[in-house]
Amino acid sequence: MIRSPMFLAGAVVLTLAVSAAMACAEPSTPACSYRLSPPQVVQLSGTNAVTATLSPAACDHSVAYLTVARGQLQSSDGPGECQQQNGILTAQVFYQPYRPEAAYIATGPGCANTGNPRQPVSSRWAR
Repeated sequence: MIRSPMFLAGAVVLTLAVSAAMACAEPSTPACSYRLSPPQVVQLSGTNAVTATLSPAACDHSVAYLTVARGQLQSSDGPGECQQQNGILTAQVFYQPYRPEAAYIATGPGCANTGNPRQPVSSRWAR
């Protein structure tokens, strides 16, 4: 049976378009949930500092591979301080100098691989 080259080309284009749309789809539920601690004051080498942590809590058929904890002054546009950990380890950040009159925020992404084939997805968290 001989098929028209236009029919075959159209089938290939349609297959590629559907594959591309599926690759860009966002998961309906987050791949992993994470615990982000609120900023809190701690003693660090005899001085006050603000700390926060980000850790994987539960993953649904996914594997967490990166957590990044970030702390900064709430009114600051600066980068703040960041600390990352690989795998399922908890990321903990320390922000100095501590200013009692200031408000602090903690943020951070958690990243996981999910699906088959595995695709990276990230979730952002803030407190």
